[in-house]
This record gives sequence, C-alpha cells and structure tokens, in this order.
Amino acid sequence: MTFIQTPPAAIAGKGRPSALRRFLRGNEVGLIAVLVILWLTLGLTYDPFLTGGNVANILREIAQIGIVGVGMTMVIITGGIDVSAGSALAVCAVLVGQSMASGHPAVVSVLIGLVAGALAGLVNGLLVAYGRIHPIIVTFGTLNLFRFISFQLAGGDWVTGLPPTLHGLGMGTLLGVPVAWWLTMALALAGGYYLRYRPTGRHLYALGNNAETARLSGVRTTRRQVAVYTVTGLLVGIAALVFVGRNGGVQTNVGTGFELQVIAAVVLGGTSVLGGKGTVLGTLLGALLVGTVRNALIIIGVPALLEGLFLGLLIVVAVSVDVLRQRRRAAV
Repeated sequence: MTFIQTPPAAIAGKGRPSALRRFLRGNEVGLIAVLVILWLTLGLTYDPFLTGGNVANILREIAQIGIVGVGMTMVIITGGIDVSAGSALAVCAVLVGQSMASGHPAVVSVLIGLVAGALAGLVNGLLVAYGRIHPIIVTFGTLNLFRFISFQLAGGDWVTGLPPTLHGLGMGTLLGVPVAWWLTMALALAGGYYLRYRPTGRHLYALGNNAETARLSGVRTTRRQVAVYTVTGLLVGIAALVFVGRNGGVQTNVGTGFELQVIAAVVLGGTSVLGGKGTVLGTLLGALLVGTVRNALIIIGVPALLEGLFLGLLIVVAVSVDVLRQRRRAAV
C-alpha cells in the first residue's frame, strides 16, 4: 500500500501546479530576495565584501554546513534532530588527522573518516528508531559522548604536521569556484533528487507528517530513521575531510557550535521543525545566509562571542514563523 496517493486531477495533468509555480510559492524565493538585498547592502557599505576572495571564503566556510545540512534536512523532515553533529565532526577530523600524520595512504585516511562518521550516525539512528528515545535526548547524550571520545583520541593536543593530501579538497578551486562548494552542490543535487523523485525519499515526508499512519501504510519507519541518521553521519565524515583539508590540522575544540550552524541553515531554509516539510535547496540558501551573516559580523568587527547570539535569534525567528504558519494552516 502506498502512503502518498496522487489525486485524479494530477494524474490527468490538471490541477497540478507547475514546477515554476511551486518554486514561486516556496520559501526559497523569499530567501533569495533577502540574500540579494543583504549582499547588495554589504557590497555597497563594505568594499571587501564582494571581492572574489571574500566570496570564495564564504563558499568554503559554508561548504561543511551545506554538506551536513543535506542529511540534517532529511532528519528534521522525519521529525527528528541531531545536535551531535559537531562532536561527531571532531571525532572524524581527529581520526583522519592522526591517520594522515601516521603516514597512512590517503584512501585509508578518507575511509577512516567516512566509516567513523557513518558509525556515529548509526548509533544515533539505532537509539532513536529501536530504543524509541526522543532524538534530542539521544543526540544530546552522544554529543557529550563523541566530544569525550575526540578529546581522548587527541590526548588534549592539536593534531599537526599533516601532509597536504586533502589541501585540494579544502582550499582548491575549479573554474574559480572552491572545490568544496562543487562537492556540496553535487551532494545537494543527489539529496534533492532523492527526496523529490524516489519513493523512499517521499516516505520521509510521510514519516514526519504522521509516523503511525506512515507505518500502517507500509512505510518501514524504523529503517528510514536509521538510514537518515546514518547518512547524516556519513556526510559529517565528508565535512571532516573538507575541514582537515582546509585547516591543515585539527584543534581540540573543532566542531564546537557546528551543529547550531547546520540546524540554523536547515530551519532558515524552510524545513519545518515539526517534520514533514523541507527542501535541500532551501537548506543551501539557508547555509548561504548563515555564512553571509557570519562573514558580515567579521567585517563589521562584531566580537566572535556574539556570533552564537545572532544565530540563535535567527533560529528563534525561523521557528516562530514556521509554527505560526502551521497553526494558520490547521485553523483553515
């Protein structure tokens, strides 16, 4: 039995809005408008903002947010959340750095990072799906667990002396665009295609709208939950490779606050914290907004400690707007 049924009018080609019309009705148009206004204002006010080097820096910085944001979008669509992403990133980055510093082949170091990330996500997924523990409780617990593991692995010291194996991934450019951003776009296209055109991708929306109804309709809800957390962990591993390539070393506090940036990008992109709604395109635009705000704060000279305050305010505003929209739709 299929949970999502197509209306007869849509089958006949009538009554179904075009892709352009759906796009214009979506949250993405508003985000694009905000970004255009923000970029024009900052470009006219601060000369360094629209330089090629600064734009490339913004894209490199948000590449990690966008990569993990693809998986986080799927997690939140199902009605879950993962606040352990920053700590999982630290574990992956430390393991990759230590492997590279030990002289292991690049492919071995890359596989270590990817496997570590996938295992971290798998742990979260199993606890959420089969342990039936609320995702915020599970991932808050693993946030602290993974952070402890990363400190133990690093011994409280920075991982330095790394070969430039991943430098091209973190700092290289292709056609004038950072390689990391090309990678982000490729993963976003794959994620967007999966959510929109694959039956299992559509099941994630059904799960977020009503898990019990989805289960009764034949959706393997536990399997889908495990899958989205595992995929998110794998993407965390990829983001860790980008981080190591960009920084050339791993500090002890790597990934602190990273999950806040990812969640901010996803929520600002229009993914509902209540589940059942969201797009990868919106998440990429949200990541660009987060990166723009962070870059602008640096240019303006706002203390780094206030960055979390601004991100927190953005999240509160986005969540409040989403809740108001849901209430309005429920009242209709």
